[in-house]
Amino acid sequence: MSPDETLPDPLPDGPTIRVLLADDEEPLRRILSRELVRKGHHVTPAEDGRRAMALLAEEEFDVAILDVRMPGMDGMSVLRSLGEEVCPPQVILLTGNATVEAAVEAMKLGAYDFVTKPCRIDQLDALIRGAARKRELARENDRLKRREEHRDPSPLAHGWNSRAMVPVLRLIDRLAPSDLPVLILGPSGVGKELVAREIHRRSRRTHGPFVDLNCAAIPDTLLESELFGHEKGSFTGAATSRAGLMEAADGGTLFMDEVGELTPGLQVKLLRVLETMSFFRVGGRKKVQVDVRLVAATNRDLSTEAQTGRFRPDLYYRINAGTIPVPPLSERVEEIQPLAAAFLRAIDPRLALGPTVLDALSVYPWPGNVRELRNVIERAALLARDGIIRLEDLPREIVAPPVRPLVAPRDAAWGTGAQYGTAYAAAFGPPPFGSMPGTSPVPPPMHDGGAHTGSLVDIERQRILEVLESTRWHRGRAADILGISVRTLYRKIKAFGLDREGVPAG
Repeated sequence: MSPDETLPDPLPDGPTIRVLLADDEEPLRRILSRELVRKGHHVTPAEDGRRAMALLAEEEFDVAILDVRMPGMDGMSVLRSLGEEVCPPQVILLTGNATVEAAVEAMKLGAYDFVTKPCRIDQLDALIRGAARKRELARENDRLKRREEHRDPSPLAHGWNSRAMVPVLRLIDRLAPSDLPVLILGPSGVGKELVAREIHRRSRRTHGPFVDLNCAAIPDTLLESELFGHEKGSFTGAATSRAGLMEAADGGTLFMDEVGELTPGLQVKLLRVLETMSFFRVGGRKKVQVDVRLVAATNRDLSTEAQTGRFRPDLYYRINAGTIPVPPLSERVEEIQPLAAAFLRAIDPRLALGPTVLDALSVYPWPGNVRELRNVIERAALLARDGIIRLEDLPREIVAPPVRPLVAPRDAAWGTGAQYGTAYAAAFGPPPFGSMPGTSPVPPPMHDGGAHTGSLVDIERQRILEVLESTRWHRGRAADILGISVRTLYRKIKAFGLDREGVPAG
């Protein structure tokens, strides 16, 4: 098609199908382009196979109509190259000299149909619409596979029947119907993903996918590929092209947990996606369009990190359109019994809690929040006899808590609860109980019998040592209970000079 040639506007008849038309005969190319646009399609013409390949690398098409015989690169060669693409366009081949052998080869290569020239426009229009429907089914199948890979293997039945969660549910009701990004705040293990799922369930995207991504669980070098996908050969080990989680979440919600762990480079790319709803796969030149709502979560104080330059301020303001602070489990005592019961049902419906176990669970401050409660129940279920969980099945720190003050874990910015309490008060007003959310109840120091009343550093050291001993020095489980990362735990072990016997090393 010549540069000065214009096509009529497409008719408003259903969704526009993006068609690539490659034929070296200019008169036929011009006539087909004009008539297909009149049928309501968006047509991009190409004069040969090489030009078609260049357009396919830069744009996304639903259907490609290719002439079998073209100079330089014919339609069959273009069809073969599309076999390496992620959800490629459906291909309709045009030929002036049809043979049975050519048709069979085309079908083996994945062509949608094989049409002999000259063809009727109505016939070609029907083929295009059928091919577009087949591609949409293939895309949906690919999205379902990616969603299944990231499906929550054990969804938790939660009650949220505590007074502390009333304002959280109120905020969910207000924010869920919109498409604005939401930022969920709170310490580790508090149930931020459950809040994200509830937002999705109450939104207009409830029938779309909910895709979750833990930004701290994937190495930085792989996180971009996991989020945006990659093309074949874009890096070592990329044997095939693959769509990312952003595409898997198209039409639904993408939940990015620990969003504060994103590298500066990925922060820039995420900001761009939120602004344009488009991106390029790793190693790709074709822009991918998506319709995704972002729900992010963090245990960091992103406001402070944005001020100090550790997190991009523009991205922080973009994802902070709505904020939901989630109170820790110590402020939601009413939920401990239904949560424990739900965990037990998931393990074995025949298990039950002994008469005094619930009392012990209710007074424990749960520095590791819901995650720690789940670990305790799973451990106790393994030790239980006769289907009853007794006090002796619980960890020592729960059955006989120390008389000295318990210090809430220093989990990033939420360790002391100061920043979290400020966010909670700004969103909800005064806390429902006597202390600010984010802080564990701290009993007064005891001085009878020579009880330890040392410095906060001594208390923290002793607390870490007790948890390590209760887990037999399993650093992963100890970090979960303390509500800190394994990296932070190792750093504190080294700083306090602890060894396996619990005495200063050296």
